[in-house]
Amino acid sequence: MTCPPPPSLRLHIDSDALAQNWRTLDAMSGAARAGAAVKADCYGLGVDRCLPVLHEAGCRDFFVAHWSEVPGVIAHVPAQRLSVLHGLLGADDVRFARETGVRPVIDSLRQARLWSEGGGGACDLMVDTGINRLGIAPAELADPSIQALEVRVLMSHLACADEDAAMNARQLAVFRDCIPAVAHEETSLANSAGVALGSDYAFDLTRPGLSLYGGIPRPELEDRIAQVAYPQAALIQVRDIAAGASVGYNATFTAGEDMRIGVVSLGYADGILRSWGGAHFTHGERRLPILGKVSMDMIVLDLSAAPELAEGDWLDLPYRLPDAAQQTTLSQYELLTVLGNRFG
Repeated sequence: MTCPPPPSLRLHIDSDALAQNWRTLDAMSGAARAGAAVKADCYGLGVDRCLPVLHEAGCRDFFVAHWSEVPGVIAHVPAQRLSVLHGLLGADDVRFARETGVRPVIDSLRQARLWSEGGGGACDLMVDTGINRLGIAPAELADPSIQALEVRVLMSHLACADEDAAMNARQLAVFRDCIPAVAHEETSLANSAGVALGSDYAFDLTRPGLSLYGGIPRPELEDRIAQVAYPQAALIQVRDIAAGASVGYNATFTAGEDMRIGVVSLGYADGILRSWGGAHFTHGERRLPILGKVSMDMIVLDLSAAPELAEGDWLDLPYRLPDAAQQTTLSQYELLTVLGNRFG
């Protein structure tokens, strides 16, 4: 079968910005080194695009959530540098971890026993210091099943690092108290926002995710983290409509005068959700407002500011994450991870 033609939407990834973001976070980690959360297909931007860039920049520690994500990552980096945050559900996970050399993050006493009974080996250990998601309770560190583990990284996860919350200091104190309770090689607490909290939170290894890909969860990162993802779409139709004509589902926009409009072929199936209604695309410095509702794979634009545009011309969707989050009420995390797989 012949290859399909190029898509009419694309996601430009600024590899230089991605590499520099990792270097920035690594420098901000002080004596610690920065790893990289590459779960969810590098937060939606693509493992095959992003992993080689991060590895070339100097990153050597990587984290995913699911075992299904492992093959795509170890195609680019050594399996021994990858950890699976969700740990072990059953014997199949144990077998796969031991065969590949990828480290499970042990999150419960049951998982600890499952790992040891399956032959064990190097693992990481998550202790819950207050977020109440995955992780063993501090009081469980003395359990024989935990003491028997070969722990490489003892870790926890901050709940409120993007806020100036008292909980940050409480979790830090709990984590420090846990460190002497189990043998381990290294310690890790800070995510992207945690890196910005300062050296007290860095320990041996930080685990940034969002800010690698352009997210700015704290003001301290505002002038240091660069945009990485740039969605673009080609006009697939340009037309004129008369005053009084409506646009899109439920006719939520009605033209007050004769106007020129254009259609781009992306929509909520590509992660550009209906909360983008009222936003705009750009062509150079000119703003092209979205008209009516976002459809599954079409968005209608007002071309009044650029009437010379023709079918096939490329437009940009402003995607600086803090600004887009304010515009759409989506979180910066959602804005990245909802991006679909039809981008070229």
